[in-house]
Amino acid sequence: MTQGRLMTFEEKLAIDARYIELDEAGRHEEAMEVAKTRPLSPALAMVLKQRLGKAWVLNSGWNLAEAEAKFGQGWLDT
Repeated sequence: MTQGRLMTFEEKLAIDARYIELDEAGRHEEAMEVAKTRPLSPALAMVLKQRLGKAWVLNSGWNLAEAEAKFGQGWLDT
């Protein structure tokens, strides 16, 4: 099972707003950590897997819940 959870549209908007707030305040590293809690798009997650590999994707810290929901559990192993 990959890290992260599925979110509602409203939860994603709240994360986006928090990211912008932190980034504009110059807290770029903290902003990126907040951004990583938002589910990564399945298409982008698959491209990252193909280009950078399973280990990189798992160690990246991105929320992979939408990719797992779309591709199924174990999608990183196929």
